[in-house]
Amino acid sequence: MARRNPANRRSRPPAPRTDSASSMGELRIIGGDWRSRKLRFPDAGGVRPTPARTRETLFNWLNYQLAGADCLDLFAGSGALGLEALSRGAGTATLVDHTPALARALRENLRLLKSDRGEVVCDDVTHYLATRQRPPVDIVFMDPPFRQGWLERLLPLLDEQQWIKPGGWVYVEHESERAAPAVPSHWQLHREKSAGQVTYCLFRVTGRDD
Repeated sequence: MARRNPANRRSRPPAPRTDSASSMGELRIIGGDWRSRKLRFPDAGGVRPTPARTRETLFNWLNYQLAGADCLDLFAGSGALGLEALSRGAGTATLVDHTPALARALRENLRLLKSDRGEVVCDDVTHYLATRQRPPVDIVFMDPPFRQGWLERLLPLLDEQQWIKPGGWVYVEHESERAAPAVPSHWQLHREKSAGQVTYCLFRVTGRDD
């Protein structure tokens, strides 16, 4: 270990800020009833909210399917997708994230928005999907951490546990460098687009083959 020179002690850089403002992110709702509302969330777990331009494209794709829909936002993080869906007329949204600080922020933001149509579940996504205790949903949003194999594990689980109603939709984000994820044969690719290092796609679930 290098020795410290006592003469240099005064020249040490100041300690990093530890106030809450320096560890918070900000999300802006871009459409619907809560358009332009800004919400805060903790900088925890490597959260990277879906960019506004991508959200705009996605919700244009879902324009006629969203009203009254039951939605499931997996790896909810900041709530960018689930809260945007509620703002644009979704009937309900369940937001699942395993990080307690993010779950608390999601509940607080729903309170600030005065919405009783959102539910926050603090749980591991794999455990939550494997122990389904609610009816199937109309739309699933899935923006998992990249390069960790989540899609290979969870897309089959969504199908095996019959999470999606026939005619429902599954939105997926993944790194552009990888091949498209394998999906069940009765899922049809509806739309796909890439932006920089991210590819996002929307699948239509037409019904089970068994």
